[in-house]
Amino acid sequence: MHAPFQGIKVIDLSAVVSGPMATGILADQGAQVIKVEAQGGDLTRLIGPAAGDLTPLFMAINRGKRCIVLDLKQAPGQAILRELVAQADVLVENFRPGALDRLGFSYDAVRAYNSRLVYLSISGFGHSGPFANHRVYDSVIQAASGFAAAHPDNDTGEPQLLQTLLCDKITALTAAQALSAALLARYRSGEGQKIELSMLDAAVSFLWPEALYNHAFIDSPRPAVPEFGVSQRLWRCHDGWFAMTTPQNDQFAAMCKVLGKTEMMDQAEFSTILARRDNAEALRALLDPIVAQRSVHELLAQLGAAGVPVGKVNSKVDLAADPQIQHNRTLVDTVYPTLGRVRTPRAAAVFPSVPSREPPLAGHLGEHTREVLTELGKSPQEIDALYASGVVR
Repeated sequence: MHAPFQGIKVIDLSAVVSGPMATGILADQGAQVIKVEAQGGDLTRLIGPAAGDLTPLFMAINRGKRCIVLDLKQAPGQAILRELVAQADVLVENFRPGALDRLGFSYDAVRAYNSRLVYLSISGFGHSGPFANHRVYDSVIQAASGFAAAHPDNDTGEPQLLQTLLCDKITALTAAQALSAALLARYRSGEGQKIELSMLDAAVSFLWPEALYNHAFIDSPRPAVPEFGVSQRLWRCHDGWFAMTTPQNDQFAAMCKVLGKTEMMDQAEFSTILARRDNAEALRALLDPIVAQRSVHELLAQLGAAGVPVGKVNSKVDLAADPQIQHNRTLVDTVYPTLGRVRTPRAAAVFPSVPSREPPLAGHLGEHTREVLTELGKSPQEIDALYASGVVR
């Protein structure tokens, strides 16, 4: 069986993470993706440890794409892009609102010569409104969406940023799903369509269900309850840390037995899910000293066998050695010329009926420009002239 998106052609005009990760998911699932970069290249070619113009961040979300460089401020560069778009199934961009329109690539403009195109436009705050033209990166959306406030410092209560590109990745996952839905709709109707997606909307939608449940009832207010996760903290053994949560009564009972505190099962303040929620600090005061005396590996084995949801805290250094990570083959080592092995996660979704393949490489800046131009029917002389004028590289 073929990969799900085999035969789908994608033009990726996006940069950094939100768009490139979305098109990277499509590439992992069989799409042919052409990544179009400006002369300076994608910013992620510079973020993190670098080997020339390749970084682990860039390689992880851009593998399997063909990389070309076009100067879209020059008319010949725009003409090449129009040829590419005319043959494409999907176009993805995350320019600031209106920027691509001014270059002649608005949805209406490209629809005139490719009505089957699925056109995804990603913005920071939205395509209109008071902040639409503001520049945005992940931390800005973490602040504006409520993520920073929803993950305060445990000691001071001050909002804090998560040390990962969370909102970029949430947007990417939302984008990949929306593209899949639009391609299905095109299969049924024969017509493409435009999709508008803002990072702010994706982040709020992701955060809202549990993090803002105290703000949901408008006309029939309910008494506020403790914020979700406010009592969720890691547990510390004498030789490591782990996570454990026991919302169900049978899970709580199993934990009490393993920790030798069966009397807690009959105490009113711990006898129900809601009682444990309201008395979380008292529960921790009783159990923390017990856990602190135990070995993390021994305790996790006993708790896991008893049906208690637990997981060891893996350090970044130790993650690849986790037995379940190894069993799942979550991480793969790809051999790059001159670099040797580079480790990245494989595509998370597995299609057992699709033959496995060697992990594809990420391209160098402009690596496939000549190849793509040749496929468009350009002669060697025409291509050389485009290089000489700086339209491509």
